[in-house]
Amino acid sequence: MEKLNIGIILGSTREGRLSPQVGEWVQRIANERGDANYQIVDIADYKLPLLGEADATAQATAWNTKLAELDGFVFIVQEYNHSISASLKNALDYAREAWNNKAAGIVSYGSVGGARAAEHLRGILGELSVADVRVHPALSLFTDFENGATFKPADLHLVNLNGMLDQVLAWSGALKTLRA
Repeated sequence: MEKLNIGIILGSTREGRLSPQVGEWVQRIANERGDANYQIVDIADYKLPLLGEADATAQATAWNTKLAELDGFVFIVQEYNHSISASLKNALDYAREAWNNKAAGIVSYGSVGGARAAEHLRGILGELSVADVRVHPALSLFTDFENGATFKPADLHLVNLNGMLDQVLAWSGALKTLRA
């Protein structure tokens, strides 16, 4: 059976962002499982202008092509003002069909584990016909990041991370049959 392709979406483009550290952790743990092809997809690499403010045909085409190659997603989501980043919302809006009938997990972080951002993202994903899974690693800026800058996750998060990946793979595999 062919392995599924799962994109680990870095949800911020801000200077000093922590999402690359979290994404690398997710990818390392996921790759150790050997059950899918996991790759980091950094929205910053696509240089998407605000939707509708400039001609972004080339960027949108590249973004949608990348998303179309993937069977499912893990979103690395940081909480900004009780929600997701503007850059993530913008990237979500640049695609439609490329998201449809795929599954997603969420790894969030913030002062309360990024829970409010994760809940906002769930509503958006529903509108895009993305099945978000229940298990959700929520990381604290106070206990999982040394001096608010260096990611040092507690071991207890491995249970939720692996549980989330199990669910993303199960749902991604099932939904792939709808897209066939």
